[in-house]
Amino acid sequence: MFDLKGYGHQLASGTLVTVEIFLASLALGLIIGLIAALAKLSRWWCLRKAADLYSDLIRGLPELLTIFLIYFGIPILTTRLLSGFGIDFYLEVSPFVGGVVALCLYFGAYAAEIFRGAILSVPKGQIEGAQAFALSSPQIYRRIILPQAWRIALPGLGNMTLALMKNTALVSVIGLDELMRKTSMATAVTHQPFTFYFTASLIYLALTVITSVAMHFLENRASRGVKEIQA
Repeated sequence: MFDLKGYGHQLASGTLVTVEIFLASLALGLIIGLIAALAKLSRWWCLRKAADLYSDLIRGLPELLTIFLIYFGIPILTTRLLSGFGIDFYLEVSPFVGGVVALCLYFGAYAAEIFRGAILSVPKGQIEGAQAFALSSPQIYRRIILPQAWRIALPGLGNMTLALMKNTALVSVIGLDELMRKTSMATAVTHQPFTFYFTASLIYLALTVITSVAMHFLENRASRGVKEIQA
């Protein structure tokens, strides 16, 4: 058993913050991804171009740079814009909020492409059949398209979810006291890098295993009817 020199509770609190930022980023990222996917498939040109610009821009930037831009860039940009109107105001972004915003935007950009492909994979004959029964567009999306698109998108979303869990460690660079930052602080004081980094690696591994099990459960649940028909 590793001697954590009394820093066990610090690692535990860091793990809790890691889980919180992961869940918040995942929930918001899924919403952003679905909205962006629907915008990409919209008949309105402006919505399609805006969604394409968002996904292309975010996916073209390193995730660490996105975190820096959100945390340091947004307050400066907001202050300069408001000062042009004679308003003296400084927007302060907390490390937690900045990390969640950056991670959910990054996750949402990739989720948008996954959702878009999943929606396009739904057989058009089913959509035409729903239209023949005089279902409205919202009803077709809610009852026909989205349930099947969710099942199709889950494997890709599962991979992105695992990546999101591990990428929460990047938020430590802006001062958020999550697991990686707590580990670095403990290492600096105790001068035992192997002990603490190895412990952190076990914690991250446990979190990714739990996430994998949860995603596997969701995939099986979403595919129940399909598997029964195929059997």
